[in-house]
Amino acid sequence: MYGNTPFGEESSDIELSAEQRKHLRRELSTVADRTRDLLPSEFVVGSELVDGSNGPQATVAVQPPVGGIVSANCSLTDELTIDETQQEDLAVGLAASAALQVKQAQKGERSAVAR
Repeated sequence: MYGNTPFGEESSDIELSAEQRKHLRRELSTVADRTRDLLPSEFVVGSELVDGSNGPQATVAVQPPVGGIVSANCSLTDELTIDETQQEDLAVGLAASAALQVKQAQKGERSAVAR
C-alpha cells in the first residue's frame, strides 16, 4: 500500500537543461562502453537517465548470460556530472559483479563465459 510513497525523503527541485542532460547521457554511455569492453559479448549492457522523485537518476545495468541483473544507480543531487575516476570505478565494479553473478549461477560448473 505504501510502496510508492516517499516517506522521509525530500524531493529535489533539480532541473536539468538540455545540455546537462546530453552531457550526462554521454558520460553514462562512456561507462556502458567501458563495461562492454571489460566483458564478453554475451553480456548485455545498457544505461538510462530518468527524472526520479529525488532528482535525476542515472543507471547503468548489465544482464549476464546467466544470473541476475547487476546495476549501479547514481543519484545526481549534488553534482551533475560523473567524473572519469567515477566512470572507471563504475565500469570495473559492474563488470566484476556481473562476472561474479555468472560464477555463482554456474555453481562450480566451468563455462567459457565465466572464465
